[in-house]
Amino acid sequence: MAQFTRIEVATVMKETGLVPMFYHKDAEVAKKLLKAVYDGGARLLEFTSRGDFAHEVFAELNKYAIAELPGMILGVGSVTDAAAASLYMLLGANFIVTPVLREDIAIVCNRRKVLWSPGCGSLLEIAKAEELGCEIIKLFPGDIYGPKFIEGIKGPQPWTTIMPTGGVSPTAESLKSWFDAGASCVGIGSKLIKADADGNFDFSKIESLTRECIDIIKSLKK
Repeated sequence: MAQFTRIEVATVMKETGLVPMFYHKDAEVAKKLLKAVYDGGARLLEFTSRGDFAHEVFAELNKYAIAELPGMILGVGSVTDAAAASLYMLLGANFIVTPVLREDIAIVCNRRKVLWSPGCGSLLEIAKAEELGCEIIKLFPGDIYGPKFIEGIKGPQPWTTIMPTGGVSPTAESLKSWFDAGASCVGIGSKLIKADADGNFDFSKIESLTRECIDIIKSLKK
């Protein structure tokens, strides 16, 4: 069962402006990565469901977050059907992110009052998602559409809350372009959490980069 309401999740997304994203098949490595972004100030994380037995890793990760990282909100991304969404919610997912707009996922998430964020790439999809109760739209892939897409959407629909993922870098230049265009928060994956050529992670570097990213976002939101 989710530890946070969808309103609480949406509020933290808007306040911190950053949703780190990653997948790792080793639960112990995943815990260290989660701790790194947490120590860097992140209070949300999207665990991308992209490997065999990913739900088992998420279960361990969420138990760790509940026990050791107060205020950390874990959700799951790359969810492609209602069955997977339901499974992850049973494991305590606080939000569900999808690469496409699927009404079946909206229904099961709404039934449990869990925030869901569908990947949309047109005004029609965005309008449909909001009719289904979506609080935060995922613009995906962000690098294809770019910041000007958000500017265009916010014209006729200033109430729309958008989170671009894909194509967002943890740099002042990249973040400024997205937030100036009207993004409410951003999702950043491999450009924030990246292994070296041997598959190892520099946890202290990930922590400091997360902190720098959040500081930049705070300055842009003033």
